Amino acid sequence: MAVAMGGNIRVGLEDSLWIGPGELATSNAAQVLRARQIIEGFGLEVATPADAREILSLKGSDKVAF
Repeated sequence: MAVAMGGNIRVGLEDSLWIGPGELATSNAAQVLRARQIIEGFGLEVATPADAREILSLKGSDKVAF
């Protein structure tokens, strides 16, 4: 629903162990793939890492000292 309303989503095993009704996710990558499939199914585009950093006002790895 968040994506359909123009919002953002977060996925990962730390947020949910499930990938679908009654189906445990095998990895974070599996959850990301499923989220991407849903987003693209709506005809929307997934943000690139650079886009996400800009949207969230985050520094890139080239701008930190570690």
